[in-house]
Amino acid sequence: MAPWQDRSGKFSTLKLVAFVGILAPGTWLAMQAGFGWLGSKPVTEAIHQSGDWAVRLLLVSLLVTPLRYVADWPKLILVRRMVGVAALAYTVLHLALYVVEQRYDLGKVVSEIVLRFYLTIGFVALVGLAVLGATSTDAMIKRLGGITWNRLHMMVYGLTVLALLHFFLQTKIDVTEPVLMIGFFLWLMGFRALRRYSVPINPWSLTGLALAAPVATALLEGLWYATMTGVSAVRILQANLSIEYEFRPSWWVLFAALALVVVNILRTVLRRPEPRRGRGARMASPANIPISGRAA
Repeated sequence: MAPWQDRSGKFSTLKLVAFVGILAPGTWLAMQAGFGWLGSKPVTEAIHQSGDWAVRLLLVSLLVTPLRYVADWPKLILVRRMVGVAALAYTVLHLALYVVEQRYDLGKVVSEIVLRFYLTIGFVALVGLAVLGATSTDAMIKRLGGITWNRLHMMVYGLTVLALLHFFLQTKIDVTEPVLMIGFFLWLMGFRALRRYSVPINPWSLTGLALAAPVATALLEGLWYATMTGVSAVRILQANLSIEYEFRPSWWVLFAALALVVVNILRTVLRRPEPRRGRGARMASPANIPISGRAA
C-alpha cells in the first residue's frame, strides 16, 4: 500500500500532504549538504537539524489525538502512525550522523553514549522509539492484543520526556527552542489530563489550558536558567512578561494554544445542526439501539 492510500486502498489527500510534509525536512537537509550550505561543520549541523526534527515530529504525533477532538477531524488518525515512524527515522538519522562525526569509531561512540548522560538518555529514547516502531504494524497489534498494545505505546510519553531532556542538555547556552518544545508538550499533556478527568473539551476549558501552559513554560524556563547558569529566575520571568525585544517561548505557546481555541470555536459555529425529529417520529426500539450501548 502506498503512503498516500488509506486502509481501503483509496487515494487520501491527507496522507499525501502528511507524507510530503515529513519528507520535506530530510529533502532540505540533503539539499543543504549537496550545495554546501551547512557551514564550516556540516556533519555537526546535520546532526542538530535531524535531532530537532525528530523531536518536532514526535510532538506532532502527540498532537494528532488532541487535534482530532479540537477540530472534530477524525480522519487525522490516518497519519498518526506515519508521523510517529518519521520521528523514529529522523532519530536514527541523528545517531547515524553522530557515528559519521566520530569517524565510524563504534567503540568511541559506545563509550560516549555510556559516559555522557545526555547521550545515554538520547540513546534510551531511540531504543524505546524503535520498539514502538516495530510494534506499530497491524499484525503486531493483533498479536499483542489491543490492551497490551495500548499499554506498551503509553511509553511514548516517557520517551518524549527523555527526548526533550536530551534536547535541553545538548543545547549549551540558548535553550529557547527546547523550552518552546517543552511548552508544547505541557499543553499536550494538559489536554490529555482534561480528557482523563472527563473535563468537556470546549472553548472555555481550552482557554484555561491556553493560559496555564504558557505560565508553566515561563516558570520552567526561569528555573532552568537559575539552576544551570545562575541567572536570576525573576529576570527570566520579567522577560517573559515583556514583548519589547522578542517573543519568549511562553508567548509562542500561548499563541498556538489560542489558535486551537479559535479552531474549536469555528468548529462549533460551523458544525452542521442535526435535523430535528418531528412529533410523529417513531421512538427508539430495542432493534434500533446499538448492542454495545454506544453511538455508532
